[in-house]
Amino acid sequence: MYRVFEALDELVAIVEEARGVPMTAGCVVPRGDVLELLDDVRDAIPGELDDAQDVLDHRDKLVGDARASAEKTVSVATTEADSMVENAREDADRILSDAKAQADRMVTEARAHADQLIGDAEAEAERAVDEGRREYESVTGRARSEADRMIESGKASYERSVADGTAEQERLVSQTEVVQAAHAESARVIDSAHAESDRLRSDCDVYVDTKLAEFEDFLSGTIRSVGRGRQQLRTGSGVPDYAPDYEDDRRRR
Repeated sequence: MYRVFEALDELVAIVEEARGVPMTAGCVVPRGDVLELLDDVRDAIPGELDDAQDVLDHRDKLVGDARASAEKTVSVATTEADSMVENAREDADRILSDAKAQADRMVTEARAHADQLIGDAEAEAERAVDEGRREYESVTGRARSEADRMIESGKASYERSVADGTAEQERLVSQTEVVQAAHAESARVIDSAHAESDRLRSDCDVYVDTKLAEFEDFLSGTIRSVGRGRQQLRTGSGVPDYAPDYEDDRRRR
């Protein structure tokens, strides 16, 4: 390899020292010496350079083949990607359609369930109101009957007391010395009869007021139950429960 550089140096020296051709940039060199130096260069060049050139030529072929294979692979990958994207789009459209159908079905079922709950709540409310009305009428009737009985009893007691007082008064009037005492006793008996009648009437009023207060509590519990049922329907928390307030009102009564 050293001989190659040496021969090249000699060729450079020959060209630099060569006699120039007038009117041109050329020069005259000794052919024999130049050819001999070129043969020396050819002989001194190692065979690996020729092999390297073959490798370079083969490399160009490999690069070309690789480029063609890469382009083919990219084309196939692009085609497959387009197909996968199209399939994914179709799957997404199908899933979206199924989800929409499912949502519509769920909304329809929820609406039907809500209508059923509202109907049940209205029926329960009507039943509670009817039962409350019947209970009110029953309590009012019992209170009225009890009031009438107590009033009749008071009247009878009053009349009996008045009759007793009158009889006692007449008996005492017949006795001169006890007329004043008779008048006093008669007045006492009459006052007692009036007081007894007033007490009986007051007891009757208290009884009627107590029964009406109990019925007011019952109606208040029913109204709270209906309001809570409506609130549960609005919030979607399920079937309203009216039984506890109704049972509590019955236990309080």
